[in-house]
Amino acid sequence: MSTAVRNGASKSILISDGIRASARRTPHKVAITEGLRTLTYQQLIHRIDRVSNLAHFGLKLRHGDRVALFMKNRLEYMELVCGLSSAGIAVATIGPNSSVPEVKFLCEDSGARILFVDQELLEVAYAANTACLEQIIVVGDDYESLLNQASSNVLDGNVSEHDIFSIPYTSGATGRPKGVLLSHRGRVLSCYAMASEHGAYGPDDRAVATTPMFHGAGFLMALVPIFFGGSVEILPKFDIHNLMSTIERTRATSAYMVPTHFASLFSGDSGGKKYNTSSLKALISGTAPLAQSMKSQIIEQFGEGILFERYGTTETNIVSALRPIDQLRKIACVGQCLPATYIQVLNDDGEPAAAGVVGELAVSSPYCFSGYHNLPVETTNSTNGDWFITGDLARVDEEGYLYIVDRKNDMIITGGENVYPREVEEVLLMHPSISECAVVGIPHPYWGEEINAYVVLKSNAQTTVQELDNFCRLHLSKYKTPKHFKFSSDLPRNSMGKILRRKLRDSFNT
Repeated sequence: MSTAVRNGASKSILISDGIRASARRTPHKVAITEGLRTLTYQQLIHRIDRVSNLAHFGLKLRHGDRVALFMKNRLEYMELVCGLSSAGIAVATIGPNSSVPEVKFLCEDSGARILFVDQELLEVAYAANTACLEQIIVVGDDYESLLNQASSNVLDGNVSEHDIFSIPYTSGATGRPKGVLLSHRGRVLSCYAMASEHGAYGPDDRAVATTPMFHGAGFLMALVPIFFGGSVEILPKFDIHNLMSTIERTRATSAYMVPTHFASLFSGDSGGKKYNTSSLKALISGTAPLAQSMKSQIIEQFGEGILFERYGTTETNIVSALRPIDQLRKIACVGQCLPATYIQVLNDDGEPAAAGVVGELAVSSPYCFSGYHNLPVETTNSTNGDWFITGDLARVDEEGYLYIVDRKNDMIITGGENVYPREVEEVLLMHPSISECAVVGIPHPYWGEEINAYVVLKSNAQTTVQELDNFCRLHLSKYKTPKHFKFSSDLPRNSMGKILRRKLRDSFNT
């Protein structure tokens, strides 16, 4: 790929190309804001190109090398990922709350040669320093000095859309974390799919991104607005008052919120303040399932016609979306497939199941990952030709709408009966005193597994074990009713809000 081609149009599109085109169209428009810091499109694309040149000429990295980012959400995140990947260097993204052993493992597993790190995370980075790392660069004065020495000319990195731009890691909830290889092509096509689905990512649109950018979804929510020439404000960490105030202040047209964000809003953490969110065209939820009772609260709070619930995985990117018109019509549903996406629900024999029958979900689309990093056996075991086997149990109704029943590994088998935790959780969340809950299976010598529930009460709410038991028996079969209830102040979650059921199972008897 020549410099001349990259300065114009190309048959092979990279994640930075949408930003580059916007910089040509509106160079002085602000693309990204973080606190009091801003970057115009022209500034952003020049910094992206400086990162590419710094990688090749300053750090002596070459096509196929790996680096790691250990940072909170900040302005530099976008330029580093875009600039390094435009030079053919994939970025392993590490969560800012990672421990020393986790940082060490992710650097070693990805083979990172360079680690970019926030100043406040430097102590952890040094403690995790490993032989594979040649240099640790602090994002701040040291980084700016290196960047200023690099050229802002477009680098000819001979990079194609099939090259890997990022390696986010799975949470490790069901085993060791796995590096997910994401290509430029898959991510760019996801951008177009989101734009067509949500209708809130044009040049006149404004977005707020608060989910962690080290996750695939978090980075995508910051990328899409500026890929199409709009603007995005990045929030370094989640705070419900800051999030809602930013939506109001910027007149945002889109925002991405996970269920824990809504739980925080409705629990009163926002101070009871009413925010003007009338500018929103799309309020998007994903990462974890929304309880049906919460959907009604969201629509009452934000109004009709804007709530989208999405389903996807790190490996598949976005698979489906439930549109606003269907939120109260399709119960516990995640909608229909995005463009160019195919799904199958497979029975125990690996054959397509009939409508309404629960089986394991398989997904095929051009958005899908390119495999697991250095894990060929795991890649083979999770794929069947062009299909990725998700490990999620699902069903499809007669209209082609998708319902995620539960994770295959989370299904509880008690007394020979299959129980899906999500079904029990939906019932518990109907109780007026319960804010959040999680249901897990605990080994039992007679039943095989018994059903146990953790519950978090709403502020100033009260209930008893007996009351919850009676409530469940009104709505569930006896064998689906939890044997034990445990009250908790919160639930263990990863940084994207997913409940860590394995931690609950491990701690239930402690």
